[in-house]
Amino acid sequence: MKFSATWMIALRALRRNPMRTGLTMLGIIIGVAAVIAMVAIGSGAKAEVAASIEQMGQNMVMIISRAARSGRVHMGGDSGVALTKQDYDAIRQEVCGLAGATPEVRANAQVAYGNENVNTTIYGVSEEYPAVRAWRLERGEHFTGLDIRRATKVAVLGQTVAANLFDGGDPVGQMIRIQHAPYEVIGVLRPKGANMMGRDQDDLVLVPWTSAMVRLTGETTFRSISVQAESAERIPEVVEQITELLRQRHRIPEGRDDDFMIRNMQDMLEVATSTAQTMTVLLGAIAGVSLLVGGIGIMNIMLVSVTERTREIGVRLAVGARGADILLQFLVEAMVLSISGGVLGIALGYAVAHLVSVRFGWITLVSLDSVALAFVFSGAIGIFFGFYPARKAAGLDPIEALRYE
Repeated sequence: MKFSATWMIALRALRRNPMRTGLTMLGIIIGVAAVIAMVAIGSGAKAEVAASIEQMGQNMVMIISRAARSGRVHMGGDSGVALTKQDYDAIRQEVCGLAGATPEVRANAQVAYGNENVNTTIYGVSEEYPAVRAWRLERGEHFTGLDIRRATKVAVLGQTVAANLFDGGDPVGQMIRIQHAPYEVIGVLRPKGANMMGRDQDDLVLVPWTSAMVRLTGETTFRSISVQAESAERIPEVVEQITELLRQRHRIPEGRDDDFMIRNMQDMLEVATSTAQTMTVLLGAIAGVSLLVGGIGIMNIMLVSVTERTREIGVRLAVGARGADILLQFLVEAMVLSISGGVLGIALGYAVAHLVSVRFGWITLVSLDSVALAFVFSGAIGIFFGFYPARKAAGLDPIEALRYE
């Protein structure tokens, strides 16, 4: 038999009972749609996590002060051998492969302009903070090294603070008060939005770290120091150099734990994307179970079809059809069911992913790979679950089949 004739016979057989055909396809439709939607949600989550971490700065390494210990007793979060200005200077001067570095002093304070005031986070940073953190200015300028040395009272506002204080007006050149001290606004940062923890990254004010220490916190040490490697390839080298330098400066004996922590943004990105990838695979696997259920439904219906059409099969075998022709006919019927369901499932899955994105504001990414995989898998299910009924039909004895009532 020609393949085209087999295809037409298969379609005609499926049209005899459209309700049964539609219900059989429904299992495949739901399964494929679930796989497409779940993978799209997982891929979107992975992309969102990666973008959020990359917003913190490319090739960035964070050195964080760790709390000290007295014997086996933890002395508390602020009692450790902190990072000093001398540590910061030594890192900048002695570590090779750095593109920039900035310390960080943090304080919560009331910021006021006219009759408006907000409570926000003040970050004392260096002139290299925008480059290290990959955070450009929307207008104005950042403070300079001279401002750092003079502890100048200048400030750069995040978008949220600027909007709350100035209500759409231009803050550059205006005077604000931070804990009753006057600061001139010299710039406004571009918006970054919420991070992956849901915190508003634009709710902040940047000031020179020297000014923050003198007027806001009274501290003489840093909470953390962020450095930017010249390239991703140099990050391990930079981490190793910083570790050796700080252990030497803090006089940490061999075998003792560091009194600081080093966080590599690249490692964080790999861990986060790996976790998101695992979740994507898990969601896809759970959704894939419904595809198997749909495949079992195809096998069940095809077995029923073989039983109902036993006499028809006997007539075809009697007039010269070969077993291979019967096998191909029923395989084509099973594939038509599964592939048609797969195509409709892909469309439904795309619609569900788009609906989730619009309704809940989640990022969803329907990749071509997931669509191709779902299509191929639905066709494979048709072949796999349709083979046994097709083989059973091909193996019927013509005489017994003609006698079947």
